[in-house]
Amino acid sequence: MKNILLPTDFSKNSKNAIEYSLKLFEGETVTFHILNSQKPTGYMTADVLYGAAGDSVYDGILNDNKKELEKLIRYCETQSEGENFTFVPKIDFDNIVDAVNQAVSLNNIELIIMGTNGATGAEEVVFGSNTLKLIRKANCPVLAIPEGYVYNKIESVLLSVNSQYELKTDGLAVVLDIIRKHDATLKILNIEENNVEVDPPNGNNFDQLKDINIERFCIRKIPSAVAIDAFTQLIPVQLHAMFVERKSLLDRFIYGSETSKISYSSKVPLLIFRK
Repeated sequence: MKNILLPTDFSKNSKNAIEYSLKLFEGETVTFHILNSQKPTGYMTADVLYGAAGDSVYDGILNDNKKELEKLIRYCETQSEGENFTFVPKIDFDNIVDAVNQAVSLNNIELIIMGTNGATGAEEVVFGSNTLKLIRKANCPVLAIPEGYVYNKIESVLLSVNSQYELKTDGLAVVLDIIRKHDATLKILNIEENNVEVDPPNGNNFDQLKDINIERFCIRKIPSAVAIDAFTQLIPVQLHAMFVERKSLLDRFIYGSETSKISYSSKVPLLIFRK
């Protein structure tokens, strides 16, 4: 049985990510933990401490969120009739990262699925602030679903890599499981932004995966964001995965280099793994 975490703020974007999740795991036994978290503000904290019992802003928000969660779960059950799915509601008055990491630890979560859009700041044009926080700090792989993206049968999965990092199948169980389930092709794209010879990533043991169809590609002297965008325009994929070790590499993939000023605008779901 799989345990999947679905953070939600009850927005259209988060609901779309949940709908994608139901399609992605059709035919499997899955427990979906649907989490709504809200960090208490100073006003709310004061109200909880000094307000009358049963009449606080906290109680009001808690009751409202419970009702919204119940409504959302009823919708999910209707959309997934006949599936072996279980939906577990969760409410946490904490910041999104702490709430998610607690849920991951307590419920053996193997994947977080959420929407991408949610902020309009200069740093967060493509990814909302909560999505960025979880991509960088969650103790679990994060699958970010672009705003308005409708589930398409997964036939090809892109894995972006860089030869300076050791690449092994260890830790990629989630994406390999998806590939096997959908009998998809794995396209490994090695990106070298500098003018260097491109060799297979160190420690690559993908050749041991005899049951998976693997195609290899390499691009040199092009910023990561541009390379990925060009590749996905020429070769359609339904899922993009990347394995990152540090914030700077992640930023280059998402925002591009400082000189190019080009953001990586994900047109397909983006699966982030961290070491």
